[in-house]
Amino acid sequence: MAVNVLLIALPPLFWAGNFIVGRAIRHDIPPITLAFYRWVIALLILLPFSAMALKRDWRHYLQHPWLILGLSVTGITAFNTLLYIGLQTTAATNGLILNSCVPLVILLLGALFFRQPLRRQQIVGMLLSFSGVLMIVSQGNWQLLLALKFTQGDLIIFSALLCWAFYTQWLKCVPPQISRVGLMTLQMLIGLLLLAPFYAWESSRQAIPQWNLHALLALAYVGIIPSVAAYLLYNACVDRLGPAPAGMSIYLMPVFGVVLSVSLLGELVHWYHLTGIGLIFLGIFAAGMLPKWRVKG
Repeated sequence: MAVNVLLIALPPLFWAGNFIVGRAIRHDIPPITLAFYRWVIALLILLPFSAMALKRDWRHYLQHPWLILGLSVTGITAFNTLLYIGLQTTAATNGLILNSCVPLVILLLGALFFRQPLRRQQIVGMLLSFSGVLMIVSQGNWQLLLALKFTQGDLIIFSALLCWAFYTQWLKCVPPQISRVGLMTLQMLIGLLLLAPFYAWESSRQAIPQWNLHALLALAYVGIIPSVAAYLLYNACVDRLGPAPAGMSIYLMPVFGVVLSVSLLGELVHWYHLTGIGLIFLGIFAAGMLPKWRVKG
């Protein structure tokens, strides 16, 4: 049980930090450059631990080329690159609302393309959790939501989230005999090869990074914590619990966003934070995810 809770909680915690860092250094490091170097760092860290798995599983890779390509494009090349591009112009509030659509999109894709049943309790749970997210981002004033304006950056972030939903569903299609560490490394290799031309194009437009201490520390964070630790834990969560519970964990990101804001920025906790967090956890419980947190097999 404790392991399952960690698998659910740690990835959204690490990714909440990724949103904050990506927005904070938007003036220091261009978005595609940030995504490219992020995966270079992650690859260098992971490769020594996955070399044996890559060598052992190469025949399995050849049996599932399109699946691996799809995982690499959606999870590595597209998702974070589009996210960082969108954060150049998108307000954090808008991004948070869009990000909270991921569990719904995952379930809808599962019902439409992967023959996964869509249960009523899952829909109820998602609506409860989503209302909790809206409570947090609106600060308890629903009129603020009516004043929100969505921009081109919002559409880019939504495209990123659509990529993540496909990535989550395709992860469940990976045969169990394939090492997840080796697969993650292969995804990074393919993703970087596909990302390299876009990085070269951005660099040719004189988009020069400002390599100050702030930027280097931020790059170290995104290259290690959300890129290696969070991805491996999320992959394990999908494998152990399934796409729907893993997708529901995305609702925890605004919860951790509040915690990070309080602990790192000294912001205050208000009643709408606590109410929203309560609705998020109530939705996760109502969706039937908690009873499913057990090891399969």
